[in-house]
Amino acid sequence: MNIKEAKNYIKDTITAYLKRDEFGDYRIPVEKQRPIFLVGAPGIGKTAIMSQIASELDIALVSYSMTHHTRQSALGLPYICEKTYKDVTVSVSEYTMSEIIASVYDTMEESGADEGILFLDEINCVSETLYPSMLQFLQYKVFGKHSVPEGWVIVTAGNPPEYNRAVREFDVVTLDRLKVIHVEADYPAWRSYAARAGIHGAVTGFLESNRDCFYKVETTAYGKNYVTARGWEDLSDMIKLYEEDDKDVNDSLIGQYITDENTIKEFSAYYDLYNKYKKQYDVEAVFAATLSDSTVKAASQAPVDERLALTGLLADTVKSEICDILSVHHMLSSIRPGIKAAADAADSREAAKKIRGLADAAATSITLRSRAGSLSADERTRNKRIIRFCTDAASRVECGENIRDIYNAAINALRQDVDREHGRIDNLFDGMAKMFGEDGNEMLALVTELTLSDTAGEFLYEFGSGSYEKYSNVLKVGDRAENLRREIAELEELS
Repeated sequence: MNIKEAKNYIKDTITAYLKRDEFGDYRIPVEKQRPIFLVGAPGIGKTAIMSQIASELDIALVSYSMTHHTRQSALGLPYICEKTYKDVTVSVSEYTMSEIIASVYDTMEESGADEGILFLDEINCVSETLYPSMLQFLQYKVFGKHSVPEGWVIVTAGNPPEYNRAVREFDVVTLDRLKVIHVEADYPAWRSYAARAGIHGAVTGFLESNRDCFYKVETTAYGKNYVTARGWEDLSDMIKLYEEDDKDVNDSLIGQYITDENTIKEFSAYYDLYNKYKKQYDVEAVFAATLSDSTVKAASQAPVDERLALTGLLADTVKSEICDILSVHHMLSSIRPGIKAAADAADSREAAKKIRGLADAAATSITLRSRAGSLSADERTRNKRIIRFCTDAASRVECGENIRDIYNAAINALRQDVDREHGRIDNLFDGMAKMFGEDGNEMLALVTELTLSDTAGEFLYEFGSGSYEKYSNVLKVGDRAENLRREIAELEELS
């Protein structure tokens, strides 16, 4: 299965494992909760989905790479203690608590979370001395004499032997006690994630037309060449930072994340074209409805790949703007009950205290969920916005302003942003129709991009868009989206 399917499968399994009966006991006893074993090539997102799952289920996450552990750190250190059996005192060996188990208890103490995921990566690459204990752990959830606390689900991951010479294959007895999931690199599944994660448009645009460059691991006479999903995401983050500082994105930078020479050259050439299109077609003119006739003519006569690259660039621009609007929308929605309580306070001093309480709660949430290992980037941003807004609002209330006026002003500003974005979306569709026609593959690509994007989909659901609804109905996106790449390929063959 692909990584998206694996994520849903793991999430459903954990949800089932954590279900309780009427007496508060787990419906599936802990000893019957089979650990999950994710098997897949490196860099496809096995580790990344664990933090997503923990965040979405609101549980804690403790992660360890087992290749870094010795028998002593995993099991604990031996010590001698005295025990009495039938009036006879003897010296016996005991073990301190495993570093891994202790980390789970530390997380519970610091975050207040009673349930979570213990994620052990590289599980099939442990040292020879630790291997027997690892098998015992997978079967009985015990390191030494210390058990994993109830409410903590064990998820493990490892690479197939062809990717790692240190891999030790589990025997049938062990495998029969695991839920084994084989995960493969899959671009469409990653593309959905990329839309939510805000992967740079040049990366997604390039991979859309070069899917065979998404993932590869090859052994050559000069060593290993590898291209992974992790590499593309990390490269995307670095490109954004370089662009902010107006620094050159060159082959040397790309090669730090992508090691296949052909892919480096092809992506570098595409990135240069991406920036060329950005200047040549004046993207902002599309959104401002100031497209010149010469630009319309040049776009309509451009090659297929150039037209689709421009479409992707336009889609990325609008999705980025929508993301910012939704972030403010989520922040204002989440604090609305608290703001209402502050508005009903007896005086400005009490109102300011309640507002500061909202900021304190957001700060506490960041701290606890960070310690639990389940704080997502979106949650961090939302809570940071809450802290900033409420701290400022509390100070203004103490100076005599009314919290209702402050909050309503923020709501009105949000409405203005939404109205402005509606206008820009309308101009986008009008510009696309002028450049490529109302029913062309480019318009289909734009509607599909907005339909598949979680953030754009939420914006369109919450606030609507007449232009989007018009073209999504005309183009029947659901029926045609899966055939888009084949249609484009056929067009290229006929040209």
